[in-house]
Amino acid sequence: MGWKTHLAMATLSEFIGNRSLHRCTWISCCVDLTIIYGYISRVDSKVDRKQQEIDSKDAIILHQFARPNNGVPSLSPFCLKMETYLRMADLPYQNYFGGKLSAQGKMPWIEYNHEKVSGTEFIIDFLEEKLGVNLNKNLGPHERAISRAVTKMVEEHFYWTLAYCQWVDNLNETRKMLSLSGGGPFSNLLRWVVCHITKGIVKREMHGHGIGRFSEEEIYMLMEKDMRSLAGLLGDKKYIMGPKLSTLDATVFGHLAQAMWTLPGTRPERLIKGELINLAMYCERIRRKFWPEWHHDDDNTIYESEESSDGSKTHTPLLDFSFYSRTETFEDEGAENSFSRTPDTDFTGHSLFDSDVDMDDYTDHEQCK
Repeated sequence: MGWKTHLAMATLSEFIGNRSLHRCTWISCCVDLTIIYGYISRVDSKVDRKQQEIDSKDAIILHQFARPNNGVPSLSPFCLKMETYLRMADLPYQNYFGGKLSAQGKMPWIEYNHEKVSGTEFIIDFLEEKLGVNLNKNLGPHERAISRAVTKMVEEHFYWTLAYCQWVDNLNETRKMLSLSGGGPFSNLLRWVVCHITKGIVKREMHGHGIGRFSEEEIYMLMEKDMRSLAGLLGDKKYIMGPKLSTLDATVFGHLAQAMWTLPGTRPERLIKGELINLAMYCERIRRKFWPEWHHDDDNTIYESEESSDGSKTHTPLLDFSFYSRTETFEDEGAENSFSRTPDTDFTGHSLFDSDVDMDDYTDHEQCK
């Protein structure tokens, strides 16, 4: 069964599990969901046929949720983490947005040479073993220990506060961003159902975790402590662990990006764009370097053409089903050392948002004028 089939069944279970509903309401819901099920199962069959056309031989197939409709790559911190990691490691991959979860019920997951792996930590371990990539090669034992501790803080604690803001406190805004393909006339209904089912799941999972047993104000206090910890750890460095990228940066970016671009008007957005501005600049650096096709409404990004007028700047839709290689994206077919020169780059083509511009090279260049 595809994800929409699972959704209909989960929705039915949710209704049946609510003992306060009257019998007539149950019958009405069952009839409505049966109609939806009949429609979306036909859509599922098309998705399944498309799934069979994918060959993962010597190719990384990344399964993840559909792109949101606000220009952000993903509303899932873990999907964004995984895709950003692949770009940081310069590993070509192919996106697949079929919506099918892994055998463990996880998203994202990958296929490589017909092997399936889920869970971002296990995926990264798998790719390191199979392809010899390692973003942590510059870290010593002490730094690796710190990196793991911060990863667990972000994924096992900060994540839940973001989920609360995204799927409970700010649900209406999240629903506007959610994109469901193949729903046809039921798209709005499916979007509403998905959001409210997800809200219930998040609240139950948070309660089981323990963090959901606190008040809203207490949850936001915990979120703020985590964000301040990340800001303090980052300081004025380019990346979390220093001047070089590490796997931790994909993790932190995947989560902080939600506060930056998917939670308008909320406390985490105000905090990251206000007092904790170093986190905002950190997110901008990574977005500009590894997501050249991702633009924002108030963006002055170096990937815009100099000739582009403000009125002509629009979101470039992120491709839903395509191969991606950062090397291919960034290489110019012209001269080997060519670069795009724009008002916010220096003579080397570095963005002025980058904190590691080689000032010695810049001084030498100025003296040669």
